[in-house]
Amino acid sequence: MQKLGFIVRRLFKAVVVLLAIVILNFFLIRAAPGDPAQVMAGEAGAADEKFIAQLQEQFGLNKPLHEQLAIYVGGVVTLDLGYSYRQNESVTTLILDRLPATLLLTGTAFFISLLLGLLFGAIAASRVGSITDTAVTSLALLFYATPLFWMALMSILLFSVVLGWLPAYGMESIGANLTGLAYVGDVAAHLVLPAMTLGLFFMAVYARLTRSSMLEVADMDFVKTARAKGVHPARITRVHVLRNAVLPVITLAGIQAGQIVGGAVLTETVFAWPGIGRLMYEALFQRDYNLLLGIFFVSSAMVLLFNLITDVVYTFIDPRIELK
Repeated sequence: MQKLGFIVRRLFKAVVVLLAIVILNFFLIRAAPGDPAQVMAGEAGAADEKFIAQLQEQFGLNKPLHEQLAIYVGGVVTLDLGYSYRQNESVTTLILDRLPATLLLTGTAFFISLLLGLLFGAIAASRVGSITDTAVTSLALLFYATPLFWMALMSILLFSVVLGWLPAYGMESIGANLTGLAYVGDVAAHLVLPAMTLGLFFMAVYARLTRSSMLEVADMDFVKTARAKGVHPARITRVHVLRNAVLPVITLAGIQAGQIVGGAVLTETVFAWPGIGRLMYEALFQRDYNLLLGIFFVSSAMVLLFNLITDVVYTFIDPRIELK
């Protein structure tokens, strides 16, 4: 009951925060330069004032700003994210079509980054001062300092162009018409490069944080007591040190789990991955306000959801933590 009450309270706060984000995003998008009606009229080759006025009236862009805000917020409350006047389709439909691809990419990248980060961080901490420790910390620093777009391009050049091991673009082979396990294998092959590119950056952060946190916990009194009792070093590392050192990593991972969707914009664009990150990139250049706001809304909701999940996970990792 205590956890249920905590979740209900957090959900209520999340709704309030999400509503504030919706309003803030609305004004920020409207403050951006450029009129979508002028862009559409220019592409149609009829950029006269009368045609622009017709487009503004058709899509409600000629209404006062407060009326546009009221209409949009009312739609969001009913989960109606509006209509994309550039793609002639519901924003909700467009996002739901692209969201599974983004969740697949970001979920795989998040799993890779967290797993490898904990593993390499624990190895470095258990061999502090050794060549292994130096190699892990150096690689982590290299992956963290390397721009995502450069790593993506170099991985395409090496593994696709030079070696020919993996496909460079898209989510599946065009025209292959694969089904069953063959389709799963094809998607997995396309997923390797973008997931590793995105995951290695965050892996570097988790590895360095795990290492420093484990070294800090290793000097605490309860760990020294376990050593004095003759507990096996592997058990001390796994049960006493890693379990207590992982909390800061989980905290950061919970925050970055939502942010990784934002990082996927660049990765999806370079690898032509058909997710909402690439959709947001296209909507930005097309001045598709409703679609941009819809993507921002979904991304913000995911961040808040991941933060809630992180708080609940705390209690399973460390029972001493109480949800209040």
